Amino acid sequence: MDLMFKLRPRFFISSLFLILLLKNPNLGSAANPKCISTERQALLTFRASLTDLSSRLLSWSGPDCCNWPGVLCDARTSRVIKIDLRNPNQDVRSDEYKRGSLQGKLHPSLTQLKFLSYLDLSSNDFNGLEIPEFIGQIVSLRYLNLASSSFSGEIPASLGNLSKLESLDLYAESFSDSGTFSLRASNLGWLSGLSSSLKYLNMGYVNLSGAGETWLQDFSRVSALKELRLFNCELKNLPPSLSSSADLKLLEVLDLSENSLNSPIPKWLFGLTNLRKLFLRWDFLQGSIPTGFKNLRLLETLDLSNNLALQGEIPSVLGDLPRLKFLDLSANELNGQINGFLDAFSRNKGNSLVFLDLSSNKLAGTLPESLGALRNLQILDLSSNSFTGSLPSSIGNMASLKKLDLSYNAMNGTIAESLGQLAELVDLNLMANTWGGVLQKSHFVNLTSLKSIRLTTEPYRSLVFKLPFAWIPPFRLELIQIENCRIGPSFPMWLQVQTKLNFVTLRNTGIEDTIPDSWFAGISSEVTYLILANNRIKGGLPQKLAFPKLNTIDLSSNNFEGPFPLWSTNATELRLYENNFSGSLPLNIDVLMPGMQKIYLFRNSFTGNIPSSLCEVSGLQILSLRKNHFSGSFPKCWHRQFMLWGIDVSENNLSGEIPESLGMLPSLSVLLLNQNALEGKIPESLQNCSGLTNIDLGGNKLTGKLPSWVGKLSSLFMLRLQSNSFTGQIPNDLCSVPNLRILDLSGNKISGPIPKCISNLTAIARGTSNDVFQNLVFIVTRAREYEDIVNSINLSGNNISGEIPGEILGLLYLRILNLSRNSMTGSIPEKISELGRLEKLDLSRNKFSGAIPQSLAAISSLQRLNLSFNKLEGSIPKLLKFQDPSIYIGNELLCGKPLPKKCPKDINSKML
Repeated sequence: MDLMFKLRPRFFISSLFLILLLKNPNLGSAANPKCISTERQALLTFRASLTDLSSRLLSWSGPDCCNWPGVLCDARTSRVIKIDLRNPNQDVRSDEYKRGSLQGKLHPSLTQLKFLSYLDLSSNDFNGLEIPEFIGQIVSLRYLNLASSSFSGEIPASLGNLSKLESLDLYAESFSDSGTFSLRASNLGWLSGLSSSLKYLNMGYVNLSGAGETWLQDFSRVSALKELRLFNCELKNLPPSLSSSADLKLLEVLDLSENSLNSPIPKWLFGLTNLRKLFLRWDFLQGSIPTGFKNLRLLETLDLSNNLALQGEIPSVLGDLPRLKFLDLSANELNGQINGFLDAFSRNKGNSLVFLDLSSNKLAGTLPESLGALRNLQILDLSSNSFTGSLPSSIGNMASLKKLDLSYNAMNGTIAESLGQLAELVDLNLMANTWGGVLQKSHFVNLTSLKSIRLTTEPYRSLVFKLPFAWIPPFRLELIQIENCRIGPSFPMWLQVQTKLNFVTLRNTGIEDTIPDSWFAGISSEVTYLILANNRIKGGLPQKLAFPKLNTIDLSSNNFEGPFPLWSTNATELRLYENNFSGSLPLNIDVLMPGMQKIYLFRNSFTGNIPSSLCEVSGLQILSLRKNHFSGSFPKCWHRQFMLWGIDVSENNLSGEIPESLGMLPSLSVLLLNQNALEGKIPESLQNCSGLTNIDLGGNKLTGKLPSWVGKLSSLFMLRLQSNSFTGQIPNDLCSVPNLRILDLSGNKISGPIPKCISNLTAIARGTSNDVFQNLVFIVTRAREYEDIVNSINLSGNNISGEIPGEILGLLYLRILNLSRNSMTGSIPEKISELGRLEKLDLSRNKFSGAIPQSLAAISSLQRLNLSFNKLEGSIPKLLKFQDPSIYIGNELLCGKPLPKKCPKDINSKML
């Protein structure tokens, strides 16, 4: 990618014009130039019309204007020939850039400068001003640069009067704080006036959508053009041919990127045999890459990236281009192997390729040894394809390589030892493959420039770092990401010396050692990501360290022990779950970690109260403290957390009431307080949390009636209130929750019949998608314990009476139906077979009577069945696949296999 042209294309001028400025003996400052008084006055008038926030034109004073900054006079005639008022600061994000931007208006006094050949007003802020018509009257101009100065409106046709103009830069990307401005050209006829002189033309970001289908013909009339840049000009089509074979023949640089051309690559391009650089990225080009590129023997840069629909194999002719240095074919649909393409480079002994990006395609096969023929290559990106096999040993021949990216492929072989010969390598990315084998000292011994390494494989593959424990490598890394590779069990010296790290991921690397305090201290000042998850690291953490740049801390799933680390950090995410930490949380956690957004401390041994200072962490989004030993009441101070949407404090020893202040959390979506000793009623304030999707209050000591206001929670997906002491009937309002998929009221003291409106639970009946709701729970809990409990009704262990309502049989997508431990009567309806996706049916410990319906055997998805302890009678259907007697016990009048009691007809048949 021609990065400089992408970022600042307006500052490049043709080489011929530079030669003109540098070698013309009449250009420059004289020792005692005498400013022409009329021109001095014209400049002062021009300055007076401008707004100069940085006062950089304050020095435009005194009698000799030829000595003013930005002004150049002819040494012989003292005539003003050049005005350069470009913004001196080019960092568009800086305050200096904004202060250095001239504003105001352009005064026509510039037309009095009859010999002005160079005018640069780029990177200023004229706040939507139209380009003045009078610019076209300065007919002596050879160079005009108005780039990125927030002009708008139609480009004046008067610019066509500038018959001497050699360089015109109208690049229209604006960096003004006042908004965006659109510069347009609906008629390009004025270009014909520049046909014999103009060599450089940049109209990037100029809206050319109104120029019609003749836009290419209009540009092609400028026969002297050597460089044409039409980046992001809203061009909608690409003509298949040029009107004349001589058109644009001198063109060396063509940039049509980021338009909507929606066409194949046209054949007329291959007649532009002087082309050195061709940019056609993000143009929605279609079809295959033509072999006609073989005609462009001078081509140095080719960018066809991000067209998304280019397909077919990469033609080998690209490897025959002798001067090609930069090739970007990324983000397309290119397929097949790259052997022929690379073999062409190996035949082209003097190949100059420095940059090769084939990422995000559908390329496959193994990497051939001919890859090593790219001896001058500095950047190689083959990521996000389907390459397989090993890294070829010829990689060691690529002595200039600085970046190697093979991430997100299917590489399933080994990594060649010759990798260790790449002394210039800075960035190595081999992640998201299925590597195997052993990495030895020889793989790293000469990597003196290495700053970044990413290497991950699948957990089932074996990739082992077999390095001497005391070995000190020649590199000092800034980034390390190693996952599912075996580094441990010790924390080796080659890692201990990496104290310049700003990004650390060592996930599932088999480290069982303690982490040296000196290593933590060494990286603390610069590290932004610290991930040591899924190891077996033991010991405590250093207690008092400052991590000023840290964003994410993940030490989860290890054997860390000791107290909570008293680290001072602005991190937003803390993951210490599944360890052996103990003791209480610091009372000043809001001071230590004021920027925290996600706190995961579940499955540890923390004790004491949950500190109320968590209420002062204003940006908190997720609080996950499940399965610890926290006691006391849950904090009652929730009033500042406008972003808090997930709370999981389940499986602790919390007591007291659920605080009313939870109803003041406008974003609350997941509330899991189950398996504690909470008591009292569910606070009515929770109905204010209209976005609640998952509520689990099971396994507490809650009392009172089931809240009818739950019917207002239209997003509710899961309601679990099991194993409490709720009384009364199931409110009809519950039937109006449109997204409810999990309902568990078992183990309470609920009475009365099942509401007939239960079929209104449309989410269960229609099987609507539950991925979003389940994902919300997973993000909070980092567990999948609720994933398989979908489309379920559990009303067991209450005092519900009556028959099974026919409405339940309308819930066609129901997977779990648990009505056990109630007082239900009547027979099991034959239509129960209509529950075609039922996986678990529990009707045990009720008063059901009659025969087991034969249709029950038709539910092929049924995996678990419990009909025990009812008043069922008759023979057990032979087609039922369940042969566990415990399913049917407690029904005295049932007979047949698998029960020992035989049915009368079976006895009679034996007697006969």
